[in-house]
Amino acid sequence: MNARTVSINTDIGEGFGVWGVGDEAPLMDQVTAANIACGFHAGDPDTLRSTCEMASARGVSVGAQVSYRDLVGFGRRFIDVPTPTLVNDILYQIGALQAFARIAGTEVSYVKAHGALYNTAARHHGQAHAIVEAIGLLDPELPVLCQYGTVLWNTALDAGLSPHAEVFIDRSYTDDGLLVPRSHPDALVLDPSAAAKRAVQMFATGSVVSVGDQTVAVVPEDAATIAMCIHSDAPGAVGIARRTRSLLEQNGVALVPIGDRRHD
Repeated sequence: MNARTVSINTDIGEGFGVWGVGDEAPLMDQVTAANIACGFHAGDPDTLRSTCEMASARGVSVGAQVSYRDLVGFGRRFIDVPTPTLVNDILYQIGALQAFARIAGTEVSYVKAHGALYNTAARHHGQAHAIVEAIGLLDPELPVLCQYGTVLWNTALDAGLSPHAEVFIDRSYTDDGLLVPRSHPDALVLDPSAAAKRAVQMFATGSVVSVGDQTVAVVPEDAATIAMCIHSDAPGAVGIARRTRSLLEQNGVALVPIGDRRHD
């Protein structure tokens, strides 16, 4: 194996009020980075605080999972937000999570878009620029998790930010290296063994086999680290995470947080 390191991240803290998500501790035990919902697609103040505390106690890095203002659609609907407004929406969400992270003895150490905003920014210049502008204004040292070669990836590089190549263990890919829509019958990869083997393959080769049976590059050759995502709402997410972590470690892969901004 090569000298790359891996962070295993998960979208987490996605309850809201009485619509909780149950005990997320078993999943948090398996990951090294937590993409915490910041209130726009999910995540109320109580959940933000408790999830930050859970991450901090385990040495798991905290990431701001920013989205459209879309609680009804769980952030999975495209919204044509003007770029200046989207910049402010993203700043607002990161700022809220920063407050709870600091109380928990840690810091926000990266940013990742959620759902429709993530997929849109892969192709949409205006919305990619909004994400990049917000991070640049707040803290240009914050990495942004995104897919390699996308509009967001290139926009972040052009602005001097640090994009981290993110791959998806539990999702299928199109022939152009993007995620298959959730409406596709083969959109999800839910078998823990199959998902774990994909993770090892993506680490070793930087590529994945698409639903069209094409080998697609998803990691740049010079990538020092890879961010591997598991969705907390995927059926069997804990089993997928546990099996993936185990197989990566068996293959000598170093698993690390994304940055380390904890404080005493």
